[in-house]
Amino acid sequence: MKCFFCKGELEKATTTHVVTLNNCIIIIKNVPCLRCKQCGEESYSNDVAMQLERIVKAVKQAVTTEIAVLEYSQNVA
Repeated sequence: MKCFFCKGELEKATTTHVVTLNNCIIIIKNVPCLRCKQCGEESYSNDVAMQLERIVKAVKQAVTTEIAVLEYSQNVA
């Protein structure tokens, strides 16, 4: 697969996904992604993107802290 931006080669990797919602920062660690070897651009598969949305929605409804740090693999069912 090729990078959308620079056409470099993509490789499997993990990243940290950060979302800011109102007064809360949600940090999700070790999220699977594809990373360009040339420019470093990262992208998610559709399944991972949908799972990230589910995690953020659940945290948004349940968390009352300013910062929430989660492990991706522990939140995937």
